[in-house]
Amino acid sequence: MSELNRTIHFETLGCRLNQVESEGAARFFSDAGFPVTMEPFTAKSSDEKAVLCVVNTCTVTAKAEQKARRIIRMLLKTCPNCAVAVTGCYAQLNQGDLLAIDKRICVLGGQHKGSLADLPNLLKNLLEQNPSADGNFISAEIQKFFDKENASSIQNVITSPFRLSTDTFINHSRSSLKIQDGCNCVCTYCRIRLARGKSVSLATSEVLERVKALEKAGQSEVVITTVNIGQYLSEYEGKRVRFAELLELILAQTEKIKIRISSLYPEIVDENLSSLFENDRVCPYFHISVQSGSDAVLSKMKRPYKIEAVYRATELLKKAKKNPFLACDIIAGFPGESDEDFDLTMKMLSDCGFTFVHAFPFSPRPGTEAFKMRPMVPNYVTDTRIARLEEFNKKSKTDYINSFAGKSLPAVCESVHRARLVKDRVIIHAVTENFLHCQLVFSPDDKNIPKAGSSVQVKIIRPLGEKERTGESDTLAVLA
Repeated sequence: MSELNRTIHFETLGCRLNQVESEGAARFFSDAGFPVTMEPFTAKSSDEKAVLCVVNTCTVTAKAEQKARRIIRMLLKTCPNCAVAVTGCYAQLNQGDLLAIDKRICVLGGQHKGSLADLPNLLKNLLEQNPSADGNFISAEIQKFFDKENASSIQNVITSPFRLSTDTFINHSRSSLKIQDGCNCVCTYCRIRLARGKSVSLATSEVLERVKALEKAGQSEVVITTVNIGQYLSEYEGKRVRFAELLELILAQTEKIKIRISSLYPEIVDENLSSLFENDRVCPYFHISVQSGSDAVLSKMKRPYKIEAVYRATELLKKAKKNPFLACDIIAGFPGESDEDFDLTMKMLSDCGFTFVHAFPFSPRPGTEAFKMRPMVPNYVTDTRIARLEEFNKKSKTDYINSFAGKSLPAVCESVHRARLVKDRVIIHAVTENFLHCQLVFSPDDKNIPKAGSSVQVKIIRPLGEKERTGESDTLAVLA
């Protein structure tokens, strides 16, 4: 079997950064001539042509690590001839545990993820010299290369975290650009800072060139991704550049590409930044890293702000954009969190007008200060709080969708697939500028079916019921 007929499969867990990095790595394999697949496999999947499966892992919770192990074991069964390369944050912190699962596994620490760019040529050479090589042999040979990369961390030689960049995307219609990695904060619950290291920023000149390249390539939108956007710091033409200055430069040096911010820390949202958000090319969607509505809990978490900053940030964001989509992260059941503390969180969500909450039960992570914090909140109490957050989400998201009923919004089409619940219909999944995930229904012979990646205007009809949804869609819409 020719190496060009040997497929490379990617499985990606966790944050937007991991998705961006997987897309970048996939581009290197694709450019080298390997067929690449990125749709998640199931236990019923099978790919005898797969020579390598890359699993990009997350360590934010214990469940994320459990999921990674489950996916790895599934790939070993469904792709019997492949090697499994594991990278990402979990791989950075627990290499030995992962290697112990199976001999066909090789591990590359997340801080050397950029070395995946060198893997396609290495793999082609291996297959040319050993056309019948099995997963055990390939894994062992790749691990020799990975070991050299992993060992360089002893000398603090970290592969450039911005090497995996691309202007074409295999599994995403909306482009993304990583401009910052790592974090200098010491939040007591967070293991990501241990895995990704100290904050580093992509040079401003490079950011500008990459955004221009995305615009030239026809991308209608770019998602700016970071670990901590407030720690972006570079220089340009002799001046210090933080995120506000960077955004101003991007808007000045591009013409039409829209800018979506993946995540904000509340303390950086000031009058200057919010005035830049008023630009029509900045999408009216903002995700704020909040974690709790209680100052007492935020203090235990060692977050760099108080709840007053969240109230101020949301006020400014709503001033900059009319009826923006406001999302946030909340950790329920942090050690010592009282009922009163959680009630303050629920009050904050309502007062600030959040549309959606990414709710996480507290997960004690080894190596963090909160791992040994007491008193622990009983699981049944945490579960009750998560349920309250989910109920908030249902009402808040429904109300938000209804507030746009009958209105037209710009959107980007993401994928085309046959609907499961509506026979002989083509379903288009589109995401509006304010992050409504829309389902558009067409007959198969309709000549106006938009292509994935195209920009369209959609008219919002109503929220979708649970049984009507396909994929991530939560809103019924039609082409305007």
